[in-house]
Amino acid sequence: MKSEQLKIPQATAKRLPLYYRSLENLHASGKERVSSTELSHAVKVDSATIRRDFSYFGDLGKKGYGYNVSYLLSFFRKKLDQDERSHVMLVGVGNLGTALLQYNFSKNNSTEITKAYDIDLEKIGTEVGGVPILNWNEISEGSTEDVSIAVLTVPAGQAQKIADRLVEVGISGILNFTPVRLSVPDHIRVHHIDLAIELQALVYFLKHYPLS
Repeated sequence: MKSEQLKIPQATAKRLPLYYRSLENLHASGKERVSSTELSHAVKVDSATIRRDFSYFGDLGKKGYGYNVSYLLSFFRKKLDQDERSHVMLVGVGNLGTALLQYNFSKNNSTEITKAYDIDLEKIGTEVGGVPILNWNEISEGSTEDVSIAVLTVPAGQAQKIADRLVEVGISGILNFTPVRLSVPDHIRVHHIDLAIELQALVYFLKHYPLS
């Protein structure tokens, strides 16, 4: 499966969870089959892109019939390893970190934050959303054996230093909510989520590319 995924464009790979969530909703509503046009309305991705994305996996549908929702759901569940639970850690239990712990990927039952780290002694030893808050200064390679991904929600000035430590203790993926563009070894994957940039982009598009 890993060799197949390497052949898929990254833009396509990023859309797979979106397709999967929409298929879950369609299946829950009793929908048995769906066309690329119908799926396009649900995910807000043009139908030509959907057909091209799906074509990387072979013949998933039939012309004139569309796609079998149950089959697609099962297919992408395997591709996204939805039957395998992924444990995630969070570093930085501030306002954003607290919100993420309380949410804890509740719409994705294959991913769960199981531990969080902070340096605030008043937070250490407590729980948020049922997740224990541990002492960042005591993190070690042995304490991260059950997780490979870290969510980073720390002050910008601490981001690179903490990322360096995460690499040292064996974390291989970082979901970075800070505005800092982290410098990490090539074998570490980082996904940046800069809320300020996304908001600025939205304002720009509203002004220059109105929908009506």
